[in-house]
Amino acid sequence: MPSEMSEAPARKDARARLLDAAVMAIRTRGYSATTVDMLCAAAGVTKGAFFHHFRSKDDLGVAVADHWSEMTGAIFAGAPYHDAPDPLARILGYVAFRKALLDGGIADFTCLVGTMVQETYETSPAIRDACERSIGGHAATLEADIAAAMAERGMAPGWTARSLALHTQAVIQGAFVLAKAGGGAEVAAESLDHLARYLELLFTPPKGD
Repeated sequence: MPSEMSEAPARKDARARLLDAAVMAIRTRGYSATTVDMLCAAAGVTKGAFFHHFRSKDDLGVAVADHWSEMTGAIFAGAPYHDAPDPLARILGYVAFRKALLDGGIADFTCLVGTMVQETYETSPAIRDACERSIGGHAATLEADIAAAMAERGMAPGWTARSLALHTQAVIQGAFVLAKAGGGAEVAAESLDHLARYLELLFTPPKGD
């Protein structure tokens, strides 16, 4: 028992290092170009340690998607836009917060799961599903504010709070693709500005109402 207890922290540390290494490697190189050997070297662990924690590279892909959700979930849960009293202000504050995160190199601000799912949606259903849980789960954090903004304005449109929340993610993920294609964050920032203007117009009553 004492030997098992002393080994547990080291094993946990190795797993955490592998996940952190995978986040940066996949955001920089993509999933297909990231190898187990690269991850082991970056994390400072043996290949044996890798396969102790993960059955395969795809098993790590699922785990890193969940790890990403936990990391980013904590960042967004503590963001200041939640403090705005008006739900539309919170929605627009969310978009502004996303824009503020467009800092550093492309690998520093683009989305791990958005990158991974583009490569694995056909070849690895488990990773695809993990990425969908991550993106869909993040979108769900906007639904209550969207629904509240709709209710305040007496809106009964042919779309749902869920569909609009997912649309925001479609724009954001597309903005990341444009940033990768264009080599910088400026085009992504412009896309988020357009998203904010769209949301403002969507919740602005027509003149005469």
